[in-house]
Amino acid sequence: MNSVADIWKLVLEKLQAHLSATTLSTWFDETQAVAIQNKTLLLYCPSDFKRGSIESLYMDKIKDVLRDIFSSDFEVKFLSQVEFESFGKEKEKKPASLLDSGEFTFETFVVGDSNKLAYAAARAVADAPAEHYNPLFIYGDSGLGKTHLIYAVAHAIRENTPGVKIAYVKGDDLTNELVAAIQAGPSKTAEMREKYRQADLLLVDDVQFIAGRKQTQEEFFHTFNTLYESKRQIVLTSDRPPREMSLLDDRLRTRFEWGLLVDVQPPDFETRLAIIKNKAAQWGTIIEDDIAKYIAENVTSNVRQLEGTMNKILAYRDLIGKEMDEESANRAVHDMMRKSNNYVPTAAMIISEVSRYFGLEESVVKGPSRNREAVNARQAAMYLVRRMTNLSTPDIGREFGGRDHTTVLHSLEQIEKKIKQDDIFAQTIREITININSKN
Repeated sequence: MNSVADIWKLVLEKLQAHLSATTLSTWFDETQAVAIQNKTLLLYCPSDFKRGSIESLYMDKIKDVLRDIFSSDFEVKFLSQVEFESFGKEKEKKPASLLDSGEFTFETFVVGDSNKLAYAAARAVADAPAEHYNPLFIYGDSGLGKTHLIYAVAHAIRENTPGVKIAYVKGDDLTNELVAAIQAGPSKTAEMREKYRQADLLLVDDVQFIAGRKQTQEEFFHTFNTLYESKRQIVLTSDRPPREMSLLDDRLRTRFEWGLLVDVQPPDFETRLAIIKNKAAQWGTIIEDDIAKYIAENVTSNVRQLEGTMNKILAYRDLIGKEMDEESANRAVHDMMRKSNNYVPTAAMIISEVSRYFGLEESVVKGPSRNREAVNARQAAMYLVRRMTNLSTPDIGREFGGRDHTTVLHSLEQIEKKIKQDDIFAQTIREITININSKN
């Protein structure tokens, strides 16, 4: 991990492969890196002549170096004197809400197999509100990017239509707001209705929380109808599809299903790795490939845990001056697992416990041995990794010496058959599971 000054120093070092020392000292000696914002490197140079020369002659080379460092495309912008002087003050100003920030946009969303349909649907809605999918209903477990997508929709629509009226609310907050409005009197209730029913875009996050709240559902039913009939866009997120909301009114359930339902799944290894790289780039930091892979292999639950792990590593660096290495990455991963309410063991932890239980070396369990005991342990480990983590079958194959995903599928089938046919073996799997969970 590096500060923006360190990154600029690295850029200059890499430019030495393309430019002479004289060229660098002549044109770049007064240039300083100010910040990295939204994948844009902000520079300042007091000399208009030098700045103009860099912009016309060397800008493409700087972008090429940044792409090499971050594995992602970056823009480069020079700040004017006025912008540079006011930058510190502007940086201290916080946006009124996350909807006003540039953090959650389509450009910063990492697309993979687990979320590409939801991403494509959200983009279609942003490009043509209320013309294609209304409502758009995005569902999936916590921390997988649902909120990012609805913020991205709002950000894109606001850019295309600056005067658009956007209303955002969480499901549980909607109930609290309604209760407060009713207590305050009819005028406050009317004001609340107008806020949501006059919106051009309504975003409701975690809409599952209105299920079972009779008055909230009644109010939202009429708000939904008003917006839908006037061809204004509605985007909803939930941790489950409408049909699984047992306390949701049938008339709301059918309306939620009028448009398009799309789900987001836990990201696979490649997507997790891309998220880590992308997040590092957004934060203006560099992460070594080996460390990025280590985090991606061990933090499998959701994007929020990936970000939390990286934040932990940043804290080690900033608070105790410890640069990111495998030791600090391991500690961050371990701390994140312990802090999580939904404990998800790593593949390495599961393999270690299975190996201990069967009395075998981990290298034997992960290796090519066809010894019966080794095969049993290997297949049991694959089964437990699949059951207790969010790793895909290709991910699991990588954990066991790069085996093909069809081999993993065969192992899963064999273990499932043994569990059904052999009570003693089923008890073995239960005992290993208990041992793994007891380490939380």
